[in-house]
Amino acid sequence: MTALEAVAVHLPHHTVPIEAVGERLGLTPRQLRLFRRFHGLDQLRLDPDGKLPDLLGAAVDALPELRGRERDIRFVIHARSMPVAVPYPLNPLHDLLHRYGLGHAQAFTVTHHACAVGLLAVDLAGRLLAGEPDPRALALVLAGEKTFTKDAQVVPETGIFAEGAAACLVSAGGERDRVLSYAVRQRPEFDGRLAEDQDLLARYQREYPDVMVEAIEAALDQAGLDLSDLALLLPHNVNQASWRTIARRIGFPIGKVVLDNVTSVGHSFAADGLINLHTATTRGLLDRGDRYLVAAAGIGATFSAMVVEH
Repeated sequence: MTALEAVAVHLPHHTVPIEAVGERLGLTPRQLRLFRRFHGLDQLRLDPDGKLPDLLGAAVDALPELRGRERDIRFVIHARSMPVAVPYPLNPLHDLLHRYGLGHAQAFTVTHHACAVGLLAVDLAGRLLAGEPDPRALALVLAGEKTFTKDAQVVPETGIFAEGAAACLVSAGGERDRVLSYAVRQRPEFDGRLAEDQDLLARYQREYPDVMVEAIEAALDQAGLDLSDLALLLPHNVNQASWRTIARRIGFPIGKVVLDNVTSVGHSFAADGLINLHTATTRGLLDRGDRYLVAAAGIGATFSAMVVEH
């Protein structure tokens, strides 16, 4: 059974109010009021001077559980929301391998699930490790990206991106944070440029809660659990309003949805689920044996949910 052996997070020290980002992007005062008052956004963690290898490397540096186990790493997977992150022929993922003594590992990127790709990477890591004969074999999942274009900085009327990063050690078995289920719902009719197609954006916003609920319920069904069995729901940090709507729709207590990072960190692409898990564990919000659900949606559109036992 796939297990999350350890999770580490890097949040840049530099914080920026959403108004400063909005001014640079040309957002209107109305749009900024929507983000702050309705969606609950306040500030973003950004590293204006750092590059992608710095961001991912800082997350690896924060993962002491990797030290001395480098030879056990069979796969290094970058969960990347954006199809392109750096100009060709740069390859920051392979640069990191040599920096951390992981040159022997198979390294690649998974994408095309947009901001839900972090859950895909964890599921894929477990499937790959299941075929490894050595029970000590591990995978290293990395998540985090730079806000290097306008498309990588804002989702119209929905959220603004930040630059948090996470690193996760995955094993094929173990006692810590065992994955009980993983469900995906894809809606390709929403693949398009939402910023330029108001009709598409309106339909996506209208159907978003229903499809997210469908993915959550599918993951619970796979795990043989009900909502009442969950100690926490760990969302992606796109905004607070959408998760309040979803929580009301499914009858889940909003106090059990970890939303603090929406305000203080921002939406960090595919890293949100791991960032929120790190927050939950460091704050003592989970006890041994607790079940929690990680949920994410990605433009395109992919809706994913994963049930885990702590």
